[in-house]
Amino acid sequence: MRSIFHLAFNVTDLQQARDFYGELLGSEEGRSTDTWVDFDFFGHQLSLHLGKPFESAYTGMVDNIAVPMPHFGLVLPFDAWQKMADKLTTAKVEFVLPPTLRFKDQPGEQYTLFFFDPFGNPIELKSYPDSNELFNT
Repeated sequence: MRSIFHLAFNVTDLQQARDFYGELLGSEEGRSTDTWVDFDFFGHQLSLHLGKPFESAYTGMVDNIAVPMPHFGLVLPFDAWQKMADKLTTAKVEFVLPPTLRFKDQPGEQYTLFFFDPFGNPIELKSYPDSNELFNT
């Protein structure tokens, strides 16, 4: 079995979470109770619990762009990244950082985008043209 990432965090409305993570992002719903719901988030376990969401601030500086911290996200194959970028754009999701290529022709060249879920939790989706660049310095 490959390692599967598990992340649990708070949301304020489970139905709204189902609409966003399930319907918009395409995550399959797993187990749930009245106070939490699990999703298969691109092969990883995301557990959303009722409570106060993360507080974040634009304290992360990457490629001279301020990004919200803390945040979570995924590294996707380019086709999946582009499909999600198009889907989010069509859904008129407000981007913190719109779909962008950064570090062009440098180590770590990557496509990225940042957005918030409806509860203020920041999410980043990335794709590397060359997967060997993921940890390159």
